[in-house]
Amino acid sequence: MSVKVSAQEPDWSREVPRCFWDPSRKMIKTIRDYQRLKARPSAINKIRSKFTVLRHRFWSVVAGTDIPLNCNLGGGLMLVHPQGVVIHDDAKIGPNCLILQQVTIVGHVEIGGHVDIGAGAKIIRSVKIGDHAQIGANAVVTKDIPESAIAVGIPAKVLKIDDED
Repeated sequence: MSVKVSAQEPDWSREVPRCFWDPSRKMIKTIRDYQRLKARPSAINKIRSKFTVLRHRFWSVVAGTDIPLNCNLGGGLMLVHPQGVVIHDDAKIGPNCLILQQVTIVGHVEIGGHVDIGAGAKIIRSVKIGDHAQIGANAVVTKDIPESAIAVGIPAKVLKIDDED
């Protein structure tokens, strides 16, 4: 019996950098810092946000990602191998998601909580992906994926829906 990770409550410990050289977590931290500064406008925060933009550019190059500063990321996001990850700023990603390398997510996509997205997957239409879903490696998602489903293939098809609670 496995413990199901929450699809609603973010596990912020998943985003804490483990050491100085932790590009994916540092990049996510920079995005969080920027959004926090923009939420509290002041003269000093305006200056701090400019430095945060420089940090974001640095970590984006090091991590090899294209994730904008104003994107909508749920807490507890994990980018194990961030190289080649592209996320549009209109996409919404729920809490505790896992995204592997070379994943592309276009605008107006809604990803539920605790969704695992395999390496090379492409989500190329405005779709909704339910909580606890799993998207297989190199899958091309063009239709909605229900909650707790496993989707694979080109185009992605639902293999099974896990009803286990």
